[in-house]
Amino acid sequence: MDTASTSSPWSTALRGLVALAVAMGIGRFAFTPQLPLMQAEFGLSLAAGGWLAGANYAGYLCGALLAGRRGASPRGLLRAGLWGVAVSTAAMAADAPTAFWLAARFVAGVASAWVLVGTAALCLTRLAALGRPALGGVVFAGVGAGIAAAGLLCHAAALKEAGAAASWWWLAMLATAGTLFAGRLWRDAAPDAAPAASPNTADAPDDAGALRLVLCYGLFGFGYILPATYLPAQARLLIDDPAMFGWVWPVFGLAALISTLCAALLARWPRRRAWAAAQLVMAAGVLAPALAPGLGSLLFAALCVGGTFMLVTLLGLQEARTATADARRLMAAMTAAFATGQLAGPLAANALLGLDWPLDAALWLAAGSLLASSALLVRSRSAHPPPAIHTEQA
Repeated sequence: MDTASTSSPWSTALRGLVALAVAMGIGRFAFTPQLPLMQAEFGLSLAAGGWLAGANYAGYLCGALLAGRRGASPRGLLRAGLWGVAVSTAAMAADAPTAFWLAARFVAGVASAWVLVGTAALCLTRLAALGRPALGGVVFAGVGAGIAAAGLLCHAAALKEAGAAASWWWLAMLATAGTLFAGRLWRDAAPDAAPAASPNTADAPDDAGALRLVLCYGLFGFGYILPATYLPAQARLLIDDPAMFGWVWPVFGLAALISTLCAALLARWPRRRAWAAAQLVMAAGVLAPALAPGLGSLLFAALCVGGTFMLVTLLGLQEARTATADARRLMAAMTAAFATGQLAGPLAANALLGLDWPLDAALWLAAGSLLASSALLVRSRSAHPPPAIHTEQA
């Protein structure tokens, strides 16, 4: 079947980019820049915000587990996930009880996980079959692009004093437009898949080695999620001017976007060393607001955390792909550990806030988890140097 007319490499990559921008920028992380607006408009407390974030992360974990079922269709997951993000985002505009918002954020988490799995399965396989696997980096740049776009939209809403409800409606319309644009991904006929490369099993880890990778990835999920949840809210506490604090989240997204596109520069580094180094940079960003409160430290945190969290994601999954013959099982275990860690982060912060501890205490705990993960990685036997990071996602 001739698919060139319906599935060109760049069309596939750009539509995949938009799909991930909707899923991650809106479905997963739009709540972060929306939190200070909801605090101002609805009187939402920081603790309630933590529960809403936790509901989304719980939904993401459930969505990932459901997507891993035998027989799950990538096309069906992508279609249902994108529409699920659009509908659940619109639901957040309602002035409703917190329980309603919890349900909406849970659905958004499930839907965003489905989009991630469906996009990876469709786009990366299709790009490999079309002979352009390197364009996978463009697809994953959608995460940072979506975070930046959602952050700028929320910033504009704050400047216009439009309110949180209006901002949620704008985000829902943006998600709907992105869904319509990406729809060709599940309508196109896919080219025959290229043969999958066999993993290099010469250095396959034993059970303890695999468990170490799972633990490190889970600690990463716990460590990065607090700044990814609370940065704009922290900025609002320091400077109650949306023209100033509203820039924190777009900077986070732009850093993630640029880091993904520049990931190939780490090709000569052993993966575990690069992973550990990226987490050290992230830990510095996590601690900066606790050590020196101010807008400058929050922007520094946005650069450090935003500029490394996608790198660690890619490095970790690549390490799983080449570390063992049973890569699918190891990647599934790492993804579950990551989702568990990012679910535990806001819950731990809420527990500390309930004990009248400041949010800084949770930031120290998050940084400690990143340092522990880096120490475990450095102590483990380094894997062979990786090929270009953006060519191996699957």
